[in-house]
Amino acid sequence: MKDLDKKSKQYLLDSIRDVKDFPKPGVVFKDITTLLNNKDAFNLLLDHLSSRYNDKNIDFIAGIESRGFIFAAALCARLKIGFVPIRKPKKLPYMTISQKYSLEYGVDEIEIHVDAFGGIKNARVLLIDDLIATGGTAKASVDLIKQAGGSCIEACFLIDLLDLGGSEDLKNMVNVYSVLEV
Repeated sequence: MKDLDKKSKQYLLDSIRDVKDFPKPGVVFKDITTLLNNKDAFNLLLDHLSSRYNDKNIDFIAGIESRGFIFAAALCARLKIGFVPIRKPKKLPYMTISQKYSLEYGVDEIEIHVDAFGGIKNARVLLIDDLIATGGTAKASVDLIKQAGGSCIEACFLIDLLDLGGSEDLKNMVNVYSVLEV
């Protein structure tokens, strides 16, 4: 089940709720909680991702706060590998490396533990999140993985918002895979 057929992709897309004008007017928010609480849709997604990554010799999956944690942790359990959180500042309890990135109006920052990959040199890391829009957080995450001694082998997203161009920019740094493109 490495590739999803059109019917399966549509099923997953239909399981995601659109919320208009959230978090601000004009935005249509892709609410994945409806996919997560649909056991059939969530398992279809995890079966697909497990099949895709089972033979890639991945050491860790790094999930971006917060919805990326859900997919990363569930997939880690299936693949029997370690989970690494990438978080907002001052949320991780040990020494961290941080990376700033640009937002439309300002700057934000994310962090990873300095020892995130347990001393494994060039650990093979899959980066995962629910959605890629402009790609700022994802690009900063790929940089953090490298700074922590890992090698990001691919960045995976449930949804790629194509019109915002983030995945195209990210492809200059790493392979990108999106389950759904909107």
